This record gives sequence, C-alpha cells and structure tokens, in this order.
Amino acid sequence: MSAASSTAILDQLPPKEYKARARAWMMYDWANSAFSTTIMAALLPVYYSAVAGSTLASEAQATQYWATGLSISVFIIAILSPILGTISDIKRGKKKFLSLFIALGVIGTGLLVLVDTGDWFMASMFFIVARVGNGAANVFYDSLLPHVAKEEDQDDISSKGYALGYLGGGLLLAINVVMFLMLPGNWGVRLSFLSVAVWWAVFSIPILRRVPEPESATKRLAPGERLIVVSFARLRKTFSEIREYKELFKYLIAFLIYNDGIGTIIGIAAIYGAELGFGTLELVLALLLVQFVGIPFSIIFGKLPDPTNKWRPVFLAFILFNIVMLPLMGIGGRFLLDQDITGIPSAAFESTETAVGEGAYPADDSALVYNGEWQTTTITGAERGTDNDAVYAMSDDAAGRTDFAFNGQKLTLTYQTGPEMGIWEVWLDGEPLLDDEGQPILLDAFNPTVRYDVTEDFIAATEGEHIFSLVNTGVQNPESSGNHMAVSQFVVQPPLRTSSLPVIIGLLLALQVVGVIFALLLGRPLFKGLAATLTTKRAIMISLAAYTIIAIWGFILNSVVEFWFLAWLVAIVQGGSQALSRSLYASLSPPSMSGEFFGLFSIMSKFASFVSPIFFIGAIAIFGSSRPGVLSIVIFFVIGGYLLSRVKVPEGIQMAREKEAEMLKARDA
Repeated sequence: MSAASSTAILDQLPPKEYKARARAWMMYDWANSAFSTTIMAALLPVYYSAVAGSTLASEAQATQYWATGLSISVFIIAILSPILGTISDIKRGKKKFLSLFIALGVIGTGLLVLVDTGDWFMASMFFIVARVGNGAANVFYDSLLPHVAKEEDQDDISSKGYALGYLGGGLLLAINVVMFLMLPGNWGVRLSFLSVAVWWAVFSIPILRRVPEPESATKRLAPGERLIVVSFARLRKTFSEIREYKELFKYLIAFLIYNDGIGTIIGIAAIYGAELGFGTLELVLALLLVQFVGIPFSIIFGKLPDPTNKWRPVFLAFILFNIVMLPLMGIGGRFLLDQDITGIPSAAFESTETAVGEGAYPADDSALVYNGEWQTTTITGAERGTDNDAVYAMSDDAAGRTDFAFNGQKLTLTYQTGPEMGIWEVWLDGEPLLDDEGQPILLDAFNPTVRYDVTEDFIAATEGEHIFSLVNTGVQNPESSGNHMAVSQFVVQPPLRTSSLPVIIGLLLALQVVGVIFALLLGRPLFKGLAATLTTKRAIMISLAAYTIIAIWGFILNSVVEFWFLAWLVAIVQGGSQALSRSLYASLSPPSMSGEFFGLFSIMSKFASFVSPIFFIGAIAIFGSSRPGVLSIVIFFVIGGYLLSRVKVPEGIQMAREKEAEMLKARDA
C-alpha cells in the first residue's frame, strides 16, 4: 500500500466505515491516557515512596529505586521498538503487537492492586511490565495512523485523538482522586490502579475490532529466510539510505530537540511549583486544568493546517490572542491585584533575638532546646540511603520535650520512624496544636522497619514568632516496643501564598470570553492572509513560540495568579504540538514502513530525552535555583524551531510516496 494507494483504498471505503475506523483509532488515546495521568503522574510515584517503599531507609532511596525502574522500562522500550516495528511491517503484525503489548500493560497495571506496605520490589516489577506495555503499544498505535486516515485528515484525527486522551485521562483521574479520598486505608489508591487496567482494556476493544491489519509491502519470506535476520537487514538498509530520507531525519532531529524541552516542562512542573511554594491541591487542580482545557485546544490546533476549514482565521486569532494576553494579564494581575488574591508571598522571615528565620536547623543546632534525656547520634549516609551523614537527637524520657522558637508560619520536621518509636503531641506556643476538627495533632513515629528522613509539615494560624514543641505525653502505639522520638532537623519555610482561586478562574474565563469575541469579530479581517499560509509545520512553530514564552515566564513567575495563567497557556499548546508532530512524522514516513519508522522514532526520542534534564540540573547546580534551569530550556525550543523551519515538508512527503511505490513494485514483481 503506497501513500497514494493507501489513500485510494481509504477513498473506496464507505464514509460511515471510514469514520468508524478513525473513531476506533482515536479511542485508544482515551484508553491509554489513564495510565499517563493516574499511574505515571499522580498516584503511583507518591504511593511508591510513602507506602511500597516505606520499609526503605529513606524517601530519597525510594525515589532512587523508582527512577531506576523508570529507566529500565525506558531502556527496554527503546531496544524493542525498532526491531519489533520492522518485524510488524514485514509480517503484517502491527495489530498483533499492539494487542500483545496492551495485554502486557493491562496485566502489569492490574497487578499493582496487590502492592501494599513495603512491597517496593513487587511495585517496581509490575510497573516495569506495565510501562513497557504502554510504551511499546504506543509505537504500534501511532504506526496505524497513516492506515486509518487520509493524508489530508491526519492532522485532524491525530489532534482529536489527543483531545480524547485528555478527556479520558482527566475523567478517570478525577474519579481516582475521589476514590483516594473516600476509601479507607490504601484501598483508594490500590483500586485506582485496578481501575486504570480495566479502563485501558475495555476502551482498547474498538481499535482491536474495527481497525484492520495493514497489508505488507514486503515479499513473503523465501524458504530458509529467518524473520529476525531479514528485519535487521532492513534496519541496516534504512540507515544506509538515510540520505534518501533527508527531510524525514531533519524533522526527526528537530522534533527530538524541541520535544525534549516540552517533556522537561511537563516533568518538572509539579516539582518546580512545589519549590515556589504552591500547595499540593493547587498542583493537582492545575494538572486537571491542563487535561480538560487541552481538549478543545487540541482540536483547534488540528484544524489550523486544514485549507478547507473556513474557521481557520478565527481559530488562529483565538490562539494568538491567548499566547499574547495570558502572559500580559497574568503578570499584570500580579502587580495590580491585592496580595490575598494573587498569592504573592510576604517578605522573607528574618531571624530575631528570640527566634530563628527561614532555613534548616539540624538536631545539634543551638536553636533547638531539649528538656529531659536526649541523646545526639550521627547516622551515616549509608544507613540513611543517601550520600550525606545526619545528626539525630533521640529521647524516650517521660519528661522528654523539644522546643524550637522560629519566626514564620510553616515548619517542616524531619524525623525517624521505626518499631521502637512512639506517639508524641505537637504543641504550638505552649498549647496543643489542633487539626481541622479541633483535635490535638499527634506525631505517630511507629513503623515496622526503621526509616530516616521522614518529613511532616505543621502550619501556624498566623505569621510571626512561635514556639514549636514535641511533647511526650506517655501515649504509645500498641504495636511499638518503645516510645522513642528521633528528630533530625527543623526547616522554617518561606511565607505561604494566600490566593483566591475562584477570582483567578473567573479572570481566566472572562479572558476566554473576550478572546472568543475578538476572534469572531476581527479574526477574518486581521488574520485571513496569515491563516491561508498555515501548514502543519507552521502550526507547530506557533506552539514552540508559546513554549518559549512559557519558559521565560517560568523564570520570573512569583505568584499564584501567574501560575494558573501559565498553566492555561501550557494547556493551549501541549496537546496540539504533540498531535501535529505525530501526524507530520506519519506523513513523512512510507505507510508500509510505519512500524519501522515509529520504532526508530521511539528509540531516538528515549535516548535523547536526557539532554534537557541535564541542562536543567546543571543550571541548578551552577545557580542554586530552579529558575535558571527553567530558563535554560528556551534553547531547545529555539534550536528545535530553527531546525524545523529548515525541513522541506513537501519534498519529504514526495519521497515517502516514491519509496512506497518502489517497495510495492518490488513486492509485486
């Protein structure tokens, strides 16, 4: 099936059948996006550290093991993808491999329901299986795009797939958050893992039933030929003919560079937001916002390159309005609105004669006052699962108490848990600190195994000088063999951000209403000419311009209102940029070699994805802050955009058609 013959075959389909196949293909985005949101982004990383890895020496060690499992899975996918992709082209196996890896991913995900306290090894194994299944299945899913969509429909169908993915992943994540909050113990999270497996399996049925296996453009194997040998020979031939696919590989290099930057923005968003002092609730809600706001904008981006769509000038005006006005309004709101709306932090807390200000204060610091029998011990980095030693102060004295006078509002305590640890009360300014229900807050340090560097946050009602105390009241966990308390350090955090989310969301929605009016009234007269010049490549370049603004804005961002406006801007371009990148790559690849080329696409993207994180980490190491790290990502959008501008897309598409025709001729000879 050549690009032309593929289109001809699709043209021969009844419109109802053509649309049904396209819908079935798109529904797989709905099916597998739940894995990305619930498993990869929201629940499993935290559950792994707090529950499955609770028997490890520290949170740092749990994070290290999690990252190791992720790296192993990425390596396996990268190695398998080009080999299996080439085999699928030769043996008409795209659907078969898709089914195999869906099954593998669903089983691995479903088995996560068995993971409970201390089951970090089991969690790692199941996650690796699930992640390999998910990543490899996506290779064969993407490779089916040119076989379900005509060339002129690929942008639109790819974008609608991303939109459905945002909707499906967001809906199940919202359900899983409710399950986490409502169900007792760890069952909310564990059943959420199971729900992802069921969701993935059920909504994969349409693509497996309705999309047929594409034909192969390769001759049947001759007697004595071995499939694996032929597959490697074809891979070698493709690399030896790399000059013939010049435009495709130019595009692939550009994509790997700019997509590396996009991936880093996505990967560091939550960590960067937490570093700037944004709360967990804000970060989770922002993730949901990106999911749901990304739905319409993914579809809009898919319409931009379509010359037959009369709404192109309106869509372009709406996109450009947002790219310009979101930063202006967000930054302007930071300076013009009240502090209790914008979430601008107060001035840094300074040390006084009677209390210490912002900073970390270890257990042997003079700022801590111990009453009763306390013993200071140095715990080595090897024991703690880290690179550095730490001082811990331990006591089980009935009169044991530690006081810490600080100037601030939020305090982070680092302590040790273990089988001999007990329950101590938390006091503030000489009185028990109460929770939201008016009950005294207790610090229960019991854990079946020893774990260091456990952290807990405590918040005073107001800013100012306070005395924080841990008090042994004689209450003991019934499973504990003692009533010890071991403290490593106190950290006085920067000022909290106070904001009004309803007002901020109201401003965002009002801006969208103004944007719609602007686009409807002025879109055609102002942007008709520019819209007529839009291609898939140029639409991607618009998204890269927005990402450049995002990275620069992230460098100076310092308020909650900016954080939400920036998240909205990310939602506008994230799905569209990735959807159009996928469809452009498909158009530059010979359809009957889509498995091989998307396999190469996978391996190169996996091995290239470590470059921008290195830039990010290096900038942090040099400047001691994540802000320069975020700014450094701009270079990936600038270089990637420049290289993309050099790709001659029409020549690349023509080359793909000629190569396909050549393969068909050789097959039929």
